[in-house]
Amino acid sequence: MKLTEELRRQLRVTVDYTNMTDKYLGDKGISQKTLDAHKKLAKEAHAYVTANRGKDELFMGWTELPYNQAEVVADILETAKLVRRKFEAFVVLGIGGSALGPTMAFNALCHLHYNDLSKSMRRGPRFYVEDNVDPVRMKELLDVIDVKKTCFNVISKSGATSETMTQYLIIADLLKKAGVDVKENVIFTTDASRGNLVKISKELGGVKSFVLGDGVGGRFSELSPVGLLPAAVLGIDIKALLKGAAYMDKLCKPSDFRKNPALMCATLQYISMQNGKNIGVMMPYSDNLHYLSDWYAQLWAESLGKNVTLDGTPCNVGQTPVKALGVTDQHSQVQLYTEGPYDKVVTFLSVGSYKYKSPIPNGCESIPDVSFLGGHTMEELIQAENKATAFALTKAGRLNYTINVPEINAFTLGELLFLFELQTAYAGAMLRIDTFNQPGVEAGKKATFALLGKPGYAEQKKALDAAESDPEYIV
Repeated sequence: MKLTEELRRQLRVTVDYTNMTDKYLGDKGISQKTLDAHKKLAKEAHAYVTANRGKDELFMGWTELPYNQAEVVADILETAKLVRRKFEAFVVLGIGGSALGPTMAFNALCHLHYNDLSKSMRRGPRFYVEDNVDPVRMKELLDVIDVKKTCFNVISKSGATSETMTQYLIIADLLKKAGVDVKENVIFTTDASRGNLVKISKELGGVKSFVLGDGVGGRFSELSPVGLLPAAVLGIDIKALLKGAAYMDKLCKPSDFRKNPALMCATLQYISMQNGKNIGVMMPYSDNLHYLSDWYAQLWAESLGKNVTLDGTPCNVGQTPVKALGVTDQHSQVQLYTEGPYDKVVTFLSVGSYKYKSPIPNGCESIPDVSFLGGHTMEELIQAENKATAFALTKAGRLNYTINVPEINAFTLGELLFLFELQTAYAGAMLRIDTFNQPGVEAGKKATFALLGKPGYAEQKKALDAAESDPEYIV
């Protein structure tokens, strides 16, 4: 994609927060006075994020990913060519951000029935992401791939992620039994020098590997090799993806939230959380952006759900992300959003131009309830339903705002990813928490280690065994 300055402007993602204001929501909305009262806090959050950009020790290396990967991108593109030439399928073995990111980009930028297309119509091998250890899922993946003709991208920084390494052990065993040299069919994405995958690579005689930098946590890793390699294998323009992220970064340089879309989103959400709006609904009006909601849910929940501030004060903060899809969930969730509790903020993702317009033919002229659709397009219909839902929520006094996406391509997806990442960083700074750790996740991991008898967890195993369910409370 050749990106002139004019094209960048045409593809600019914007935030319309009209329906968050008291001008349109009355006393249920946010007043200019309230916004102005948070101007200082927003500037402080912006200053904190700006001052700590690129600091690996604070897990903010992700901020520099749009700028510092020229050599890595070249290597990824060459590797992707080889994968497409050699393999019939490409499987990501990972969990959390290592799986959600590649799934989201695949869904956003590839044909929605990509794996069902003929080989000549696909840009690359069939694509699968295994992000669970459900035994049925693994078995049924193996029913549709030939391990000898499949490339497996194993993604784990530590090489100690139980789920991912379980998947690896199964695949490595199958490859060996099939007489395949394991290193010929796997690619590692891991730490530069530490971790179990580094050790395994040495034992196997050198596995092709990409590095996940020290300052890039899993939920912020989609613009690193974690997401870029699978995207490149699929033929996605990863350079445009990074350019889109860099463009959004430029748009978010101002410390004035009225000129900085990510800072405005963070401020609106912060004010809403302070006012008891503890549920954030992400509702894209595009099937291509369906899994962006899943990716965002991890980013927002894992980053902001914390029980202590940076200075050690107990806090229990965060906002529960809920995934919805327009138009589908107008028929399942919007009733609640319109007439239920005033505890939500709805974020719409609205598409300006879809890949296809899909004209609706004329017909059923004797039935007015149907015939009025003729002569329009499906694009018009979905856009009308999007506007109508926002209008209905606003009329009911429900907070909502719209992120406008001119069209869905690699550049605009890069913009969206960086918008949400910066929004999350700003919101965490406003809440004065560690946005980038995940102690709640680690607690569950350690309990799992204990239950499965990992050395060093004997005492925790005793505690877990003692915490068996009480039969008195089973019905």
